[in-house]
Amino acid sequence: MSQRARLALTALVGGLAALALPAGPAPRAVYLGSYVWNEPAPEFGGFSGLEIDAEGTGFTTVSDRGTLWTGRLLRDAGGRIVGVSDVDGPGRLRDSKGKRLKGRTADAEGLAVARDGTRYISFEGIHRVARYPKGRDVAELMPRPEAFKAMQLNSSLEALAIDGEGTLYTLPERSGATDRPFPVYRFRNGAWDQPFSIPRDGAWLAVGADFGPDGRLYLLERDFWGLLGFLTRVRVFDLRGDRLEGGEVLVQTGASRHDNLEGIAVWRDAGGAIRLTLISDDNQRFFQRTEFVEYRLTD
Repeated sequence: MSQRARLALTALVGGLAALALPAGPAPRAVYLGSYVWNEPAPEFGGFSGLEIDAEGTGFTTVSDRGTLWTGRLLRDAGGRIVGVSDVDGPGRLRDSKGKRLKGRTADAEGLAVARDGTRYISFEGIHRVARYPKGRDVAELMPRPEAFKAMQLNSSLEALAIDGEGTLYTLPERSGATDRPFPVYRFRNGAWDQPFSIPRDGAWLAVGADFGPDGRLYLLERDFWGLLGFLTRVRVFDLRGDRLEGGEVLVQTGASRHDNLEGIAVWRDAGGAIRLTLISDDNQRFFQRTEFVEYRLTD
């Protein structure tokens, strides 16, 4: 393709992306900025799960190659991300027998960290959630309900979150049909149940989740429009025992605004505002990027 043709195609794609979404009520999250993260390690990339500490600097992320990374986000005077330091990775996840995860067993997607430092990681190659005690890379087995085994290949447990009481919640990326809600699975007292579902909205897929300091459940969703790129949406819900309420849209972008955002961490900044920090899965492709993206709620 000639340079002129390439530029014309880029302009066309950009123009279409700008028109990707119809006008509607303005979501109440303000975009703060993005930072592209690079590391020379060959295993770098493919990040899907994210946790941020209460100060908004220390982070942990997992990749679909079965690796775990930690580091610190550097921020300017305005609190925007300007760099990454103190990177420790790749930490290689292992199964309950101490063997390094490879192939389908290594596809880590969701991450949730308990107050005692225990890490819970969801996988979609072999659909499961595993427990990793603080400071250990060897998994402890958790129950695996029959419903997990029947989930779609490469479309299962991408979203994982833990509430203030230590209860885990997870849901599949796909529900099986565009008019079928996402079943939400809950782990407490050593057992899984399925107390409620989240309504599905067309082609939007569930790819990340986190409980904020306000106790609300934030759901990250993604759509994909081929050459036009990825679209991002964040909805927020309130849990009332075995009921789920709400579903307000906080963020909704047009195509190509961001890369393939799959991980979300929700925290409160020094000014008291809720922030959404997101990370992208670059699928380890040269034409994609690993980026941190941040939004701040306006009230």
